[in-house]
Amino acid sequence: QSLDVANNQLRELPAALADCPRLKEANFRGNQLKDKRLEKMVNGCQTKAILEYLRAGGRGKGKAESAREEARKKKREKQQKKDGRDGEQDELEEASKLLVKVLHVSENPAPLVVKASPGVKDVRPFIVCCILKGVNLKPGNALKRFLSAQTKLHEDICEKRTAATIATHDLQLIKGPLIYDVQPPDELKIMPLGRKEIKAKDLLRQLQSEAEEQRKQKKRQNVSGLHKYLQLLDGKDNYPCLVDAEGVVISFPPITNSEKTKIRKDTRDLFLEVTSDTSLQICKDVMDTLILKIAELNRFTLENKEDPGSDNESDALCGPVNLNPSQNLQPMNFPLVVEQVRVVDTDGNLKVLYPSKTDLTTVSSLLTVIR
Repeated sequence: QSLDVANNQLRELPAALADCPRLKEANFRGNQLKDKRLEKMVNGCQTKAILEYLRAGGRGKGKAESAREEARKKKREKQQKKDGRDGEQDELEEASKLLVKVLHVSENPAPLVVKASPGVKDVRPFIVCCILKGVNLKPGNALKRFLSAQTKLHEDICEKRTAATIATHDLQLIKGPLIYDVQPPDELKIMPLGRKEIKAKDLLRQLQSEAEEQRKQKKRQNVSGLHKYLQLLDGKDNYPCLVDAEGVVISFPPITNSEKTKIRKDTRDLFLEVTSDTSLQICKDVMDTLILKIAELNRFTLENKEDPGSDNESDALCGPVNLNPSQNLQPMNFPLVVEQVRVVDTDGNLKVLYPSKTDLTTVSSLLTVIR
C-alpha cells in the first residue's frame, strides 16, 4: 500500500503511521515539518526508516516517550487500585444502607384505602398515606426519639407546618376505610392527644386562651406547641379531618391527631399521613424523609440495646432529644415494610398511590428500596 501526502501543509506526522504494517511506500515531501531531522529524512530516506523514526518517537524522544508511557502505565495501575478500593467502599456503603421493602396493593389481600371527598379541594387538597410495619418502639427512649424526630420534621422540612403536616397513628387502632373530609368547626369533634373530646372551634378557642396565658407568664411574643399553628386555619369555613369507618375523627391537620390512634411503646405497625394545602409533591417529599428518619431510628434502637423504658412518654409535643442514628451503622437484619395506600375520589378513581415507582428516590442515597 502507498500513501502520498506530498506538498501539503502538514506540520507533524502521526506516530500511528508506524503501526500500519502494509504501508510500503509513503511520500511526505514538500511539507513544512516542525521536526527538521524528519524533514530531511522524508526527502532522502526510505519509507521504512521514516516509520522506524516515528515509532521511536522522533529524535531524542525515544526515551522520553518510553518514560511517559511508563508513567501512564503506573497511573493506570494506581487508578485501578483506587477503583478497586472505591468498589469495596461502595459495597460497604451499600451494606450500611437502610432497607425498606415495598408491599404493593396487588400483594395485599385487604389494602387500606383513603377516600377523599370533593370538599377538601378548597381547604387542604393534598394527602399522601402509607403503612409502615416492623417498627420497634419498646426499648428505652425509642418512642421519645420517634416523637421528637416528628416534631423536628415539622419545624424543618414542613416549614413549621405551613408546607405540610405529619400525622402518625397506630395501625391496629384504625378501622378502615378512611375518609379524608371537611367539617364545619362547630361539628368537627376530636379527642386530641392528651385531652378530652372537644369540638374543633372550642379546641381552637381553648388553645388561643392558653397561648395568651403563656405569653403573659413568660412575657414573650412567641408561643410553643400546638399554639403556633392556630393561624393556619384562619378564615376557613370548614376544617380538614381524617375519619375512620366508625365516624371517629383520627386526625385534624394541621393541629392534632386523636388520642384514639395514639402511638405507644407496643406499637409495631404505623399508619403515616402527610397533608398539605401547597402541593402533592411536598407531601411525597415529606413522606420520603419521614420513612428514612423512622428507618434510621429503628436501626439505632436495634443497635443500642436499651432497657425497656417507662410507658409515660408524652405526645409529639415533648422536648427535643439528641438524635444521632448514624452512629455505628450496620445493616439491619430485616427491612421495614412499607405498604402502599391508595387515595381515591368518591367514585373510586385513583388520585394518588404511595409509594409509587418514582417515590423514595429523594432518599435513595441512604435507603435501599426493595420493590
